[in-house]
Amino acid sequence: MLIAFFVNALKDEYPRYTTTVLAHEASRRGHDVCYITPDDFVLSPDDALRVHAHFVPAAKTRTRSLDRFFKDMRAAAKNSKLIDIDDVDVLMLRNDPSNDAIERPWAQDIGIQFGRRAIERGVLVLNDPDSLSHAMNKLYFQSFPREVRADTLITRKPEDIKKFARKHGGKVVLKPLQGSGGQGVFLVNAKTAANLNQMIDAISRDGYVIAQSYVKDAEKGDIRFFLMNGRPLSVDGKFAAMRRVSSKDDIRSNIHAGGKAVAVKISERELRVAELIRPKLLADGMFLVGIDIIGDTILEVNVFSPGNLQACTDMAGVNFATAIVESIERKVQIAQEFPGQFTNQALAVM
Repeated sequence: MLIAFFVNALKDEYPRYTTTVLAHEASRRGHDVCYITPDDFVLSPDDALRVHAHFVPAAKTRTRSLDRFFKDMRAAAKNSKLIDIDDVDVLMLRNDPSNDAIERPWAQDIGIQFGRRAIERGVLVLNDPDSLSHAMNKLYFQSFPREVRADTLITRKPEDIKKFARKHGGKVVLKPLQGSGGQGVFLVNAKTAANLNQMIDAISRDGYVIAQSYVKDAEKGDIRFFLMNGRPLSVDGKFAAMRRVSSKDDIRSNIHAGGKAVAVKISERELRVAELIRPKLLADGMFLVGIDIIGDTILEVNVFSPGNLQACTDMAGVNFATAIVESIERKVQIAQEFPGQFTNQALAVM
């Protein structure tokens, strides 16, 4: 089986990124692995869809380490091979659109656009590109049940935000409608209220502003919780989850923004929250998702490139990547057993 991983750029990948971990596991299980970037698609005059794929050399044994795999992947970035897209069995869309929003806006949804055409040629695309097109910014999150969402205002008008802040006792969180990784996130409280105009200006220059009520216990950090096929990802009774604790004087709990990962025990409360959003994830063909939870509230749903899978594996002592690749293998098998009988959306979450 050939699995292609679509990423923003190979130079931006790292050994412990979830994409690297999944690609390494697929290779370890004997599958061919290649990477594709926004620059690599080719639609020929005869309507054939091809890609300049960067192949990671197959390992001689299944014991190739993650670090060794990553070095082989980096070396493969220098070369590519033009192949027909229908040579690919599975295309995993693992780019972060917000990373291209400023300098390469054309690249933000190019994986979605060509992903749709790959489906027409028999390729399984994960997550489903039609639904991903509706999740290009955080408005997608507003389609989930109100019960799991913090009180939220989306606007570009400063007066709207100030009124919302007053309604919530002057303590709210501001962030951009489009963005990820904790970029442009501000906490408004008694200490920072004097800088509210500057915060609004900093975010609104690039688009709409999200204002959210401050969630109780946010200072303890949020829980990154992986869901697969609409259900909590678990192996041997252990869940793919961790608590992300923000650094001192920083509201952002994202790991690369200075947050720290610690082990967490998933309770019935988190499982109930996951269950409430399961119907939407299934309907949208969202195979692998990362949700960020505080108490009974979901802060974000990452459907593009949820990270920190390796940290969850390290803390739980089980390999969650194995379960993910096994699920992909099963989907391909189902597609072969029932040719043409399921849409990509349906197959993605089987």
